[in-house]
Amino acid sequence: MKASSFRRLRVIFALFVVLPAALEAQTSSSWSDYLGGPESSHYSPLKQVNRGNVNQLEAAWSYEPGDQVSYTFSPLVVDNIAYVAAKQGALVALDATTGKELWVYAFQSGGAGGGFGGRGGIGAQRGANYWESKDRSDRRIFVTSSGSLYAIDARTGKLIDSFGDNGKLDLKVGIDRTQVPLGSRTPGRIFENLLIIGSATGEGYLAPPGDVRAIDVVTGKLAWVFHTIPRPGEFGYDTWPKDAYKYMGGVDVWGEITVDTKRGIVYLPAASAKYELYGGDRPGNNLYADCLLALDARTGKHLWHFQTVHHDLWDYDPDSAPQLVTVQQQGRTVDAVALASKNGFLYVFDRVTGKPLWPIVERPVPKSEVPGEISSPTQPFPTVVPPFDRQGMTVKDMYDAFMTDDEKVWWKERLTKSRTGLYTPPALGDTIQMPSVNGGSLFFSTGADPTNGTVYVLGKDMPSIVKLVPAGESTASNSGGLIPDRPARGGRGGGLAAQITAERRGRTVYEQNCQVCHGPDLKGDRGPGIDSSVSKLGPDATRTAITKGKGGMPAISTLTPPLLDDLISFLTKPESAPPGSGAPLAAPGRGRGEPPYPEGVTPPPSRYKTGYGNEPYVITPPWSQITAYDLNTGTIKWQTPFGDLPQAGPSDKLRGNVYPKSGFVITAGGLVLFAGNDSKLYALDKDTGKVLGTKDLPNGSLGVPAVYEANGREFLLVTVCGGNPFPAGGRLAPGGVNPPAISKSYIAFALPETKKQ
Repeated sequence: MKASSFRRLRVIFALFVVLPAALEAQTSSSWSDYLGGPESSHYSPLKQVNRGNVNQLEAAWSYEPGDQVSYTFSPLVVDNIAYVAAKQGALVALDATTGKELWVYAFQSGGAGGGFGGRGGIGAQRGANYWESKDRSDRRIFVTSSGSLYAIDARTGKLIDSFGDNGKLDLKVGIDRTQVPLGSRTPGRIFENLLIIGSATGEGYLAPPGDVRAIDVVTGKLAWVFHTIPRPGEFGYDTWPKDAYKYMGGVDVWGEITVDTKRGIVYLPAASAKYELYGGDRPGNNLYADCLLALDARTGKHLWHFQTVHHDLWDYDPDSAPQLVTVQQQGRTVDAVALASKNGFLYVFDRVTGKPLWPIVERPVPKSEVPGEISSPTQPFPTVVPPFDRQGMTVKDMYDAFMTDDEKVWWKERLTKSRTGLYTPPALGDTIQMPSVNGGSLFFSTGADPTNGTVYVLGKDMPSIVKLVPAGESTASNSGGLIPDRPARGGRGGGLAAQITAERRGRTVYEQNCQVCHGPDLKGDRGPGIDSSVSKLGPDATRTAITKGKGGMPAISTLTPPLLDDLISFLTKPESAPPGSGAPLAAPGRGRGEPPYPEGVTPPPSRYKTGYGNEPYVITPPWSQITAYDLNTGTIKWQTPFGDLPQAGPSDKLRGNVYPKSGFVITAGGLVLFAGNDSKLYALDKDTGKVLGTKDLPNGSLGVPAVYEANGREFLLVTVCGGNPFPAGGRLAPGGVNPPAISKSYIAFALPETKKQ
């Protein structure tokens, strides 16, 4: 055979091998990346569904996962396969045109990112990553569960044995100082053959460091590490106490990561140092805490950074995805990156140089009065781009529709006496923090339209009232909660037995170690509800989960046996020690699940702490809204409530979307689409914010929808909550009653088959 003929045969053979995969890829327009793409823009170029026909959307298929878990997992769709979380936290593959179940991968150990409440697998994860080789012969889903990163074959649901340790990798890799599992509720970001990932280090004093890692997606080997708490010789080392990297923690990237794939730059929102609301043990500005970090995605080399908050005392760490847009400014084209944060500000920079597009100036802020605290005298303020949330609250902003007459009097007095104002440091008395720790812009909250320089921000107008207390004292009096019982929980209500019981001591242990994730009522906050953990697991298994960790919950290994006994007593009968009844411990500060300061380190006067104090209903609505920014001019185009408004006052359902844990998508069809807590799907005009239509859902929603095309039809895949329809900490609306639990968790909407034009 002639060489030329042989070459032709080889080409024909190659076409037969590659063609099926190519044809498979052509049958759909995928949503193959977390948040829609490496730029995290929540944007779809599809426009079959548009302003003129969005009201014709109908349910094309639905999937019932066989549980009542409310998943924050944002679906991926690749090659007509939708990847979702279902079946008690398993990764499930569905036919994206029918919802038919294709395969299930059930994780061996449960509880990823969420305590010991019985939720397994990826129930608390916010999404996954997809990667494929250039010839598409190797296709993988990467997802974290139980402190490990799993590589799963996207077509078969089997582990990729050649990755890491037989298909999974311990997420402690690259972290020098941790003995506990390190989860990452957000999936990181894939660039080329690297998975760049952060971690969730926990909220306690002397938490593990939050160094950023890059992992080879083929082998699982560590490619590079960036130290978020600098070491000697690294920039920023002098903004901490000497050798702080050996014992200080946090500065973790627990939020959403964005990549400029053209330039190979990864943008990371770095979180606050721990403990976040008192910094007597960390004088200085604390780089790279509360920073937008720009790194070389291939090497981890520092390119530039901007610190949004110096020496954070408010937990105002950024975690929303940085947004990449191209804008026109003063006659020139600028590739920009915009970062929205919990403090209500949007910061905008040249994405290559890090230079602000409009001036950001340092302004004086109030000084801390807490013993041992050295607060920053100034903070950076954007001067042109207006904030997207209210910043500060007074008694004039009080909303009393849900209050009794007695409560109105009590709240007016409390708000009048409280310190207030943006960047007013927490004190030993009440301080109003607005936005709160859980306010402003959080995960799922930002997106962009790459065609016109518009950035969209979901802001949460939720205040909190915080009060620092010394180590060993109860934080329950300002832990936040429902209005009807707030006076009693604020310390006015007596009636508590004077006897110090194991349950009351256990309440204090719980507040100091567990409450930040599981809430003052044990119904869940950052983690799941654990109010029935002992009855479900038994005391021995619960004890093991606490001391050894489970899933994303770190081990609390330093609790003394007596305090562990007290905690188990409280978890067994939490009703016997309600919020506000915690008893002082016999040895304040000892056995609290946090390590001692190293030898040679001078500790602060106390490890002060506070509850989060979230009070979502005491401020006038709206409680959340979408703001559309024109970043060609630095101005607001429109702002509209994120869902329904509670104009009628008290209602039998949660209206106005208090603390939504869902996000929106933007489409080339001219739409902003989202579903929140109020059991409705909304369609807005992306240019005006006008509501074009709504559709009832069986429950509230979590996560970010996926927009994709399959066989010529555009779909919108929405996650619908199972079980508790009010996911904001598992709490009811004031005066409300939960409707019956449901199990339907995924609904795909599309135009009717005959109306796809």
